[in-house]
Amino acid sequence: QVQLVESGGGLVQAGGSLRLSCAASGRTFSSYTMGWFRQAPGTEREFVAAIRRSGGRADYADSVKGRFTSSRDNAKNTVYLQMNSLKPEDTGVYYCAAKRVVLTIRGNDYNYWGQGTQVTVSS
Repeated sequence: QVQLVESGGGLVQAGGSLRLSCAASGRTFSSYTMGWFRQAPGTEREFVAAIRRSGGRADYADSVKGRFTSSRDNAKNTVYLQMNSLKPEDTGVYYCAAKRVVLTIRGNDYNYWGQGTQVTVSS
């Protein structure tokens, strides 16, 4: 069982930056692929980023490539999402999620979810 708690959301102007954190419980954090997803009102949840168990290269949605960076610190059981050059269309609730082993970008493949943190980007 993994419990996830996101933090770091808030209100920011377009062009600004935010850093989201997701703290995980448990002693096997390094065995989980960690994903970030977001959902804006009235829209489907969408994939944002995912990072492999050991860290290193992450996968990103085309809409955030070059602006967002995911990283993790397995010693601290924490995954991060650095968001730069934010746009109003980045507004939504951001969720971190965990799944064992293989990285995928499909939300339904993830077994554990945080409660979400709101990100609002004003124009």
